[in-house]
Amino acid sequence: MKKIKTICCIGAGYVGGPTMAVLALKCPDIRVVVVDANAARIEAWNHEDLSFLPVYEPGLAEVVSKARGRNLFFSKEVEQGIREADMIFISVNTPTKTYGEGKGMAADLKWVELCARQIAEVATSSKIVVEKSTLPVRTAQAVKDILHNSPSDVSFQVLSNPEFLAEGTAVQDLLNPDRVLIGGDQSEAGKEAIQALASIYAAWVPEEKILTTNLWSSELSKLTANAFLAQRVSSINSISELCEATGADVDDVAKAIGMDSRIGPKFLKASVGFGGSCFKKDILNLVYISRSYQLHAVADYWEQVIKINDHQTARFAKQIIKSLYNTVNGKKIAFLGWAFKKDTNDTRESAAIYVADHLLEECASVVVYDPKVSKEKIYADLDFLGTRSSEENRNLVQVVDSAYEACKDAAAVAILTEWDEFVVLDWEQIHAHMKQPATVFDGRNILDAARMEKLGFRFQGIGKPAV
Repeated sequence: MKKIKTICCIGAGYVGGPTMAVLALKCPDIRVVVVDANAARIEAWNHEDLSFLPVYEPGLAEVVSKARGRNLFFSKEVEQGIREADMIFISVNTPTKTYGEGKGMAADLKWVELCARQIAEVATSSKIVVEKSTLPVRTAQAVKDILHNSPSDVSFQVLSNPEFLAEGTAVQDLLNPDRVLIGGDQSEAGKEAIQALASIYAAWVPEEKILTTNLWSSELSKLTANAFLAQRVSSINSISELCEATGADVDDVAKAIGMDSRIGPKFLKASVGFGGSCFKKDILNLVYISRSYQLHAVADYWEQVIKINDHQTARFAKQIIKSLYNTVNGKKIAFLGWAFKKDTNDTRESAAIYVADHLLEECASVVVYDPKVSKEKIYADLDFLGTRSSEENRNLVQVVDSAYEACKDAAAVAILTEWDEFVVLDWEQIHAHMKQPATVFDGRNILDAARMEKLGFRFQGIGKPAV
């Protein structure tokens, strides 16, 4: 079995950066180089002040500080990284296509293909190429085709090693994974490549948690895992609407069914809707793949998970409008949170974006506070929708530096991210400085309804009896 001495990871984003940092920490004898064409991103990873890291994750700064400069390096020299590596991880973005065939549903594999072609052109020695990005089933075949038709006689083995980390707990997920999945060819060379990667993870992951499969099972397992998790969220969110109509409490329902060992309690937290880089994208990908094989019943089933999520987000926005006498024109609405979940600065597919868009269409004045998301990122998220001009977004949306500033003179407060600091705010003070009657819409069910009512708020949680 080939000894892996140098690893190159192409892509220094939310997956590549933390994954390689933990790998470098646990394997000090392996040189790990994370490369990215984005010079600003690399500069941020190399910044002396670790608070400037481009990815916020609890515990990540500590990991980077221990490994960076020892055996962990961040560089914009992509070709050099490819040439010097024994193993190359592809960890680039695979967004949903916004053009052409499969628009709005299929994964855009442009960056994966470009990586494969660059590896094929630059490599001068045999490489193990590892798919780390979440990819459609049989993407590895395309990567293999490109690599095996390289102009040189270099040999390549392609592996699938999907990530199963959750943003906000990524470092702990990497340090203590439920499982590590590695898929590869079942040839002798393929099995040797699988073992080479497995031996790296074995430095800190118990052997029984390292699963090996063929390539196609590995790729599909990742999509299926995310689809199942999103399905649970959409399921409990659909029940939250029924709870509000009947006077039931969705948390009580979730607790009751979660104690059933066949179901379990995880991902049964009702909310304004799921977000993040994977759930929606991967389900849409699953739908697209199913339709391409004429499996329309399968596609319809999984597409409904997305429809329920979109419905939940729109329903939350409409509830705000209805509660404010059916108009939010010119009214200040405070948004607490913009990230799609706490303990991350990732805003991809965040419910806050779409709730804001709904309210802005009704001419609301939105004021946002998030402890980790920058003003520039918030405006960029709204601009990306293309609903209105960049100038209009900046006129209608204000980003401030504290929750108290956001809530001052607001007609309503909407909690869109479950940051811990929002629970311990001085809500009595906030109430005193809001327009009356002061209303709070808790999109994450983090506040105590009885306490908020006692303070004088009109309060509405997700799937809760109206207060």
